[in-house]
Amino acid sequence: MTAEDAELCIQHGADGIVISNHGGRDEETLRSTIECLPEVAAVTRGRIPVLLDGGIRRGTEIFKALALGATAVGIGRPQAWGLAAFGQQGVEAVHDILTRELQTIMRQAGTPTIAAITGNHVVARAAASTFAR
Repeated sequence: MTAEDAELCIQHGADGIVISNHGGRDEETLRSTIECLPEVAAVTRGRIPVLLDGGIRRGTEIFKALALGATAVGIGRPQAWGLAAFGQQGVEAVHDILTRELQTIMRQAGTPTIAAITGNHVVARAAASTFAR
């Protein structure tokens, strides 16, 4: 979840990094995984894959994660919901929906390939304070 952790992973020979807050169960009051991604990607600089887990519900969120430096994303709950509702066909439907949504945003952004998605396609927002002032 931090640049320091990413650097330690690289120093110790990790084959890749998964940015995860365990589905929000363990770290629900801390930064989201998408907020941690740019910091981790800046340290890894493509030397090892960076996977993002958590909060991916739409193709646009896959696009944002790729633009911010993720190599790939993990999809957990949507597949589980599809499985619970319609079995294998539900899982396949979730995959198809996410793929179509990703393809649509890629067309809208003018990115014909995954490799063409860059940080220039997203605008970073200032971190919101957790406490009211």
